Amino acid sequence: MTAISHEQKEEFKVFIDLLCEEAAKEILPHYGPDVEVERKSDATPVTIADRNAEKRIRQIISERYPDHGIIGEEYGTDKVDAEFVWVLDPVDGTKSFISGVPLFATLIALLHNGRPIIGAINQPVLKQKIIGDGERTTLNGKPVSGRAPCKLSEATLCTTDPIRPSLWQNNAQWERLPPLSSLYRSWGDAGGYILLCAGFIDIMCDPLMEIWDCAAIIPCLQGAGIKATGWKGGDAFDERCIIAAKEPLHSEVMNVIYPKSME
Repeated sequence: MTAISHEQKEEFKVFIDLLCEEAAKEILPHYGPDVEVERKSDATPVTIADRNAEKRIRQIISERYPDHGIIGEEYGTDKVDAEFVWVLDPVDGTKSFISGVPLFATLIALLHNGRPIIGAINQPVLKQKIIGDGERTTLNGKPVSGRAPCKLSEATLCTTDPIRPSLWQNNAQWERLPPLSSLYRSWGDAGGYILLCAGFIDIMCDPLMEIWDCAAIIPCLQGAGIKATGWKGGDAFDERCIIAAKEPLHSEVMNVIYPKSME
């Protein structure tokens, strides 16, 4: 697989920053108790903020890079076989958004030949923008590398939904993990990964993700020196789920939820 040049990478990082800012302009006017909520066919909520933000992002990409593909949560796919494909989740954490909880974020990723190489996580209310390229991750332009590794007994553990792990990863002994941590909270959605990269928490777990949920997050975690695998221990992007922590804490987490791996 041919790698992109440093100049290309920097160009795309500047562009992804612009996309985040333009999406924020569409989202922030609708952040409040009066936002109208619709239900999609799968009963999940969607708002005008989701739709307007994705429309705007898609418009800018199509004007700047007409040969690039796009995968978006709200408006589907276009040119998915292209060398470069943008993956969009305009409001990751819509349930948080409609509840007034600033853990939602805009997720934007760039795939090169099918693999995520650059990602952005933008929380517009708190003005926290994470951009990572697998080698370096920044928060509002300043490099971040998470928190120093600690033992599980000293760790802050987060997940988006404390019920879902046992439903979606039913062969994992998830219930063993929270009591062994120092602090367990549902500071999840994309905001949880901002906390992890910035060094406020130690473990973030998501048992089931769509491509637009995980593609942007993975390069950010990698660039911050945080190990991210799927729940089976393999490639997080392929498995569409994430267990993320610094080593050796990551291994400790895996050994708790899959104790047979210690045999």
